[in-house]
Amino acid sequence: MPEYVSTTVEHILTELRKIIVGQDEPIQHILVALLAEGHALIEGVPGTAKTLAVKTLSRIIGADFSRIQFTPDLMPSDITGTNVFNVANSDFTLRRGPIFTDILLADEINRTPPKTQAALLEAMEERQATIDGDLHQLSPLFTVLATENPIEYEGTYPLPEAQLDRFLLKILIDYPSLEAEQQVVANWDAGFNSRRLELVDIRPLADPDAISRCRAEVRATRMEPGVQRYVVDIVRNTRSHHSVLYGASPRASVALLLCSKALAALRGREFATPDDVRDIARPVLRHRLSLRAEAELDGATPDAVITDILQSTEVPR
Repeated sequence: MPEYVSTTVEHILTELRKIIVGQDEPIQHILVALLAEGHALIEGVPGTAKTLAVKTLSRIIGADFSRIQFTPDLMPSDITGTNVFNVANSDFTLRRGPIFTDILLADEINRTPPKTQAALLEAMEERQATIDGDLHQLSPLFTVLATENPIEYEGTYPLPEAQLDRFLLKILIDYPSLEAEQQVVANWDAGFNSRRLELVDIRPLADPDAISRCRAEVRATRMEPGVQRYVVDIVRNTRSHHSVLYGASPRASVALLLCSKALAALRGREFATPDDVRDIARPVLRHRLSLRAEAELDGATPDAVITDILQSTEVPR
């Protein structure tokens, strides 16, 4: 029943709020990506707890965690791993890379060249890695949560559209509110230290299979044909909007379906509604639109375009 999903998510959110203050919506969207078996790109200025949120989430759900700090000199083998010659037995032994984990934090993913970024494509799409011609399966829970800085472009390599499309969601983290930032300062004054998470009283999930069970419930969540048509109409309207050069592909329609179902289950329902679709449309679509140059010069943004499309698309009754 979806009550299990909503109860599990409420436990995760309660534990996250002990450390991450004032970012409930972005955190909820990260959980949507996790439950919908997808990956998320998290964008925000430095110091807004992007890395801390991912590390804390891994501890709460009891998942293996790896982190890659992307740099210009990073090689594909630094991500996937490589075969190393073992002199003792005159044979090659696989030295596994950090992708052999449950939760992979790809920190500042846009700081590495495209050939290294592309090393994640097979892993993200098929949850497997090919190393020297041999196929290796990754964890069923394998999830990439990548971060990028939106304000610093020197020495960065924008993600190719093909890789952006592999991310189920693009999540924006903004500055916290005044009250939230005051609470952050108060927490540190009371002894909290983000570099010592092991000293924080975090209660992990009691059920080690909780995420797998939640994913099964999300898959069982239904969407009526009328709402399915609403999803398709929204995505197709991105292709004909006057500000858009290239609209979202059919993969975006599937992503919007899956995320709407995950959000519905998170809210304790067995079915997805148009409200679920509208609430998750921006993070699902904002990284899949290419705007016309003249529209950008006029101040158009992907979120503004999506809002316009949502307002003009007929809602099923």
